[in-house]
Amino acid sequence: MLRDFLNELDSDGLLVKIQKPVSVKYEAAGLLKALDGRPVLLESIKESEMRVIGNIFATRELVAKYLKTESSNLLFRMADAIDKPKKPKEAKEPGKAPFNEKHSPDLSPLPILTHCEGDGGPYLSSSVVAARDKEYGGNLSFHRMMVVDKKHLVLRILPRHLNEFIKRNGGELDVAICVGGSVPFLLGGATSVDIGFDEMTIANSLEPLTVSPSPLYKIPVPTETEIVIEGRITKKLAPEGKFVDLTETHDIIREQPLMEIKRVSYRNDAYYQALLPGGLEHKTLMGMPREPTIYREVSKVCKCTNVYLTTGGCSWLHGVVQIDKLAEDDGKKAIEAAFKGHSSMKFVAVVDKDINMLDPNDIEWAIATRVQAGKALVVKPHEKGSSLDPSADPNTRETAKWGLDATKPLETKGKDFNRVPFPKVRLEEYLAK
Repeated sequence: MLRDFLNELDSDGLLVKIQKPVSVKYEAAGLLKALDGRPVLLESIKESEMRVIGNIFATRELVAKYLKTESSNLLFRMADAIDKPKKPKEAKEPGKAPFNEKHSPDLSPLPILTHCEGDGGPYLSSSVVAARDKEYGGNLSFHRMMVVDKKHLVLRILPRHLNEFIKRNGGELDVAICVGGSVPFLLGGATSVDIGFDEMTIANSLEPLTVSPSPLYKIPVPTETEIVIEGRITKKLAPEGKFVDLTETHDIIREQPLMEIKRVSYRNDAYYQALLPGGLEHKTLMGMPREPTIYREVSKVCKCTNVYLTTGGCSWLHGVVQIDKLAEDDGKKAIEAAFKGHSSMKFVAVVDKDINMLDPNDIEWAIATRVQAGKALVVKPHEKGSSLDPSADPNTRETAKWGLDATKPLETKGKDFNRVPFPKVRLEEYLAK
């Protein structure tokens, strides 16, 4: 659970504690940025009694530490959780869920951060929406939420499952927003699966959890959630943005659904979980759940061994697919399948098993020694891409996609495409002491 992990990070000397009072306007975000990649606890917030945590799952290594596995195994843990979902248990005493200890009629107790100059306002950025539909059941999804006032939020909602739930409910929907959750819950909320597939079962497969009903709407949420915000997404629209997203650029202002706050429930000593927009934690939590979907699609056409959405590519727009090449056209088949597996991706490199996907230098070496653009390059000039890409058409999302088959040919024609290993020595035996 989140609190156990915070204690573990503290015991291991990995949690940076800031005791000096910090403001939620710019200052807190500045500290999270300066410490990007390192878990942070802001113990004193000027505008709130709550403490703020951030960067807790900022790297693949931190996620792996929580899940007690190796970072190289994360894709397969995620894929297994999707393939073998498990329904969570219900709490035996749901009324005693810790988030029921305190409540407020509005957002005023929460230390919601204003991240950057030019932002539309304070934003909830680690918020996972739990929603229900009579036919489809439960759904979890991430949405950024701009504060309009203490009783209203405006949510960025794309035409996906939550939007479908809203339409099926006459254009309005009661939801529960969870702030302060474990990495399995956050990864579940960020995973893209078919409608009707409850992402809570993915989270529970990664780590067993119990759920308790939210106080007002009785929507199942993790019992250990720090904060639960309940309200109704209405038919009313309001300007949302600007907001710094995965690309570290300001996304545009749009008219988006307005939510009316009914109740905020929280622990006596609640942690407010902040997610630095465009930071490493944002990229890790958004990118990792897309890798299994790419892996599954590529595996349909060739032997895929791993997938990585690169940090430099915002963990969203650029990817690397590793394959065990068995036929000459496997590389190009993998390119097409990768775009199918993650439609927001605009560039993918396909490499052999001997290339370290996590090392940009190794990928560039493969491109330098194994690619002839006339043969290896795939260009798709008119494709639907990501709304987060500032270079794409802001209205239609039209973009150009391209891929590189950076695998070595099976017919080498006498050329050697493999690195030559050097002799290994025990260096300490040769250096003077």
